[in-house]
Amino acid sequence: MNGTKKESFITIVSGLPRSGTSMMMQMLTAGGIQALADGVRQADEDNPRGYYELERVKQIDTDTAWLDEAEGKAVKMVYRLLYNLPPNRTYRVIFMTRALDEVIASQEVMLERHGKESDRLDNARLATIYWHQLREIIAWLQAQPNFSVLSVDYHEVLRDPEQVVQQLNLFLDGRLNAAAMLAVPDWSLYRQRHTAVAVGPTIVA
Repeated sequence: MNGTKKESFITIVSGLPRSGTSMMMQMLTAGGIQALADGVRQADEDNPRGYYELERVKQIDTDTAWLDEAEGKAVKMVYRLLYNLPPNRTYRVIFMTRALDEVIASQEVMLERHGKESDRLDNARLATIYWHQLREIIAWLQAQPNFSVLSVDYHEVLRDPEQVVQQLNLFLDGRLNAAAMLAVPDWSLYRQRHTAVAVGPTIVA
C-alpha cells in the first residue's frame, strides 16, 4: 500500500468474537495497511500475536472523533457496533465468518481461561441467535450505499490463503504485499476444530 497517500475509505475487520478477526488484522498489517490500535489489550494465550484493538471503538455510539484517524487504515470492530458508524464516511468491511460451533467453543475456552463463568444460553440456542443477528447485520450492510463488503471464511484463509489474499487485494485496490500476508495464517493456532461446515451467511460485495 502506498504509505504516502491517505485513502478516502476506512477498512473495517468485523465479525463474531473468535471468528478470525485478529488474524485478518495481522494479515492486513503485514500487507501494508496500518492498524488503528492502541495496544491496551495485550497478546495472550488466546491471541498470541495480539488483538489489534482500539478501546475507543467500543464507544462508537458517543465518540466518533477517532474516525478522523482511521482513513487509509484498518480498524477492528465487533459486528454489533457497525450500526453506529456515521453515514458520512466510506467503509470497506471485511466480514469474517466461521463455523458457529467453533466460535462458541473458542469463546467458552477464553472465558474459562480468564476464570469467568458463562451465563449464556445453551450452545444450540446461542448459535441460533448469532445466526439471526448475522443475517440482520448483513442485510443492513448491503442496504448502505457507503459500505462495500467482502465475506472471508476463517477456514478458507487456512485452506487456500493465496486465493483469499487475491480477493483481499482486489477488494482493497491492489495495494497489498501478498507475499507478506501469506506468511500470517498458522494452522497451529486453529485450536477449536469441529467437523461442521462454516456457518454464516454469504456476503456479496
